[in-house]
Amino acid sequence: MPDAAILLSADERIAITTRMIEVYNEQDADAYVAFMTDDACEASYRGAVIREGKEGTRAGLKAMFAQFPQNRADIVGSWCLGETVMLHEKVARAPDGDKFEVMSIYTFEGDKVSRVEFIR
Repeated sequence: MPDAAILLSADERIAITTRMIEVYNEQDADAYVAFMTDDACEASYRGAVIREGKEGTRAGLKAMFAQFPQNRADIVGSWCLGETVMLHEKVARAPDGDKFEVMSIYTFEGDKVSRVEFIR
């Protein structure tokens, strides 16, 4: 369980989320979920949970990486306010494949991410 007393700076929070995208681009689901709380989830913004818990997120990412082996997200911009980081990302499933933009909202508990929501 993360220590709620851990106070990270905005730069530290942005660095963590940037590193999450780096390991995401390496398709390393294990390294990605290492930055998350055990009960973390990924969800659509104000909507349904897409991947539930650290293990559900790991399994979901591994399945997606198998389906899209050239998937890549590039950070266009990043912002932090309190315990929340927002990243503007450009995602490409493959160099000549589906491309889209997303706003990802990372909510922290201590030094771990407890929820990621996607606006697309």
